[in-house]
Parts: sequence; C-alpha cells; structure tokens
Amino acid sequence: MSAAARTLRVPGRHGYAAEFSPYLPGRLACAAAQHYGIAGCGTLLILDQNESGLRVFRSFEWNDGLFDVTWSENNEHVLVTCSGDGSLQLWDTAKAAGPLQVYKEHTQEWDPTVGKSLCTFRGHESVIYSTIWSPHIPGCFASASGDQTLRIWDVKSTGVRIVVPAHQAEILSCDWCKYNENLLVTGAVDCSLRGWDLRNVRQPVFELLGHTYAIRRVKFSPFHASVLASCSYDFSVRFWNFSNPDPLLETVEHHTEFTCGLDLSLQSPTQVADCAWDETIKIYDPICLAMPA
Repeated sequence: MSAAARTLRVPGRHGYAAEFSPYLPGRLACAAAQHYGIAGCGTLLILDQNESGLRVFRSFEWNDGLFDVTWSENNEHVLVTCSGDGSLQLWDTAKAAGPLQVYKEHTQEWDPTVGKSLCTFRGHESVIYSTIWSPHIPGCFASASGDQTLRIWDVKSTGVRIVVPAHQAEILSCDWCKYNENLLVTGAVDCSLRGWDLRNVRQPVFELLGHTYAIRRVKFSPFHASVLASCSYDFSVRFWNFSNPDPLLETVEHHTEFTCGLDLSLQSPTQVADCAWDETIKIYDPICLAMPA
C-alpha cells in the first residue's frame, strides 16, 4: 500500500493530464475538462505542495476541454496545453491572465518564437494520441496512433524513419526510456504494454499484462532504467520493472473513474502524480519506488 496521497478535489473538472515542473520541486500542472471532455470548457491548474496538502497556485480557463499539458524546458513559468478545438495554448504562470498565444495548427510541431509550425509530418492513417521527443537524439521524436503503429520521425527529413506495427489495437500512449536511446514503450487499448528496441522491431522486447481496460498513459522512470508506470481506464495505476521475472511491482487503486493523467517527478525519486475523471488530482509515494529497483 502506498503512503497516503495528497489529494485535491476539483468539482466539475475531469482530469486528463498531469505533469511535474522540471524546475520547481512539488509544482504540478493539470489539464482538465468539463463534462468528461465531451462538451464545455477546460481548466489548467497549477498546484503547489505544502505540509497540509495541495493548493492551487494559479488557475486558467479555456473555452474548450484541455486534454494535455507540458512545461517549457527553457522557461520555468511557461506551459503549453492542447484542447478539443484543435488549438495549442501557451501560458505563463507569472501572469494571472492568459494565454500568451494561441496556435491553431493542429498536430504540428512549432516554435513559439516563430509563431507558426516549422514542419508538418504526415503518414499516420488515424488519430495521433501521443508524441514524445527522444531524450537522446536531437530532432527525433516518436508518435503513437489509432492506426496501431508506433512511428519514429526526424525533423531534418520530415519523413518517417521507422514504422512499428506495435499492437493490433489503438495505441494511446508511448514513452522513451531515459537510459536507453533505442528503447520505447507503448500502451494500447488491448490492455498491454510493449517495449520496443529500435534496432529490431519485429518482436517486442517485453510485454506487460495486468490492466483490464485500455492503457491511457505510460511513463518511464527518470531514476530507474527498467521501471515504468502506467494508468488505465480500469481506474488503476501500475508500477512495473520489466527486467524482473515477475514484473508487476505495485498496483495503486485510489481512483473511482478513468485514470488519464500520470507523471513521475524529476526532482524526487519516489513521487508520482495522477489525475482522473473522478475530479481528483493526487500526489503520492508508491512503496515500490522507495525500495531499490
């Protein structure tokens, strides 16, 4: 059983994404939507931790549901969200009003100093659910799609480099291992997590089974080379060590609705945040992360 979670309830807002600040210990961003994201507006919440729990440092509203969020890596105050109207929003936590800018070029890579997309990447045959920059190879990123493929791209060529038929189901999430430039993980509607070595993608290098509904998000640990976490529509968060014969380390079941957002702190080796459709955001320390991997 994990240590007690610090919980913030946000009435009328259903959580879709959570991400720790890479700069400020304990600061967390959460993207949320009204009415489960089907209709209504969205909210970006910036939270801080203190001894008594979680408090809202800043809250921003948008006229459509917010479904993902990420922090800038060169400005501690800046974040980007994406919404159901197909736009990206650039926010500044140092300012009470926002957003700073809105970009209406859906699914396109962009530079906020340019004001428009730099490149457009085409090839997927269905909705793209997840993208992740390689932490090892400049200009290289991966994408996961409803077309059941994981694809690797290079901004220098704008064409797809590798196509991996990773699942026989929609892939909702992917992540890149922080310790191995060739290793990625995918999470899919078929309830499985699969690891892929880009040097040979004919077979997964691992498969993790245990979730009972679609896997919404997967994240590699920043501190342990073979540890990852996943959250699911089965309301659970699971922690895994894919190098173990019995890879499931811990199952956390503290939500009562679809668990959509998940992140592992870059500052604390044991701290995890998640959010769900049950209108709660939680920060906690799973027991398995406090023990040697």
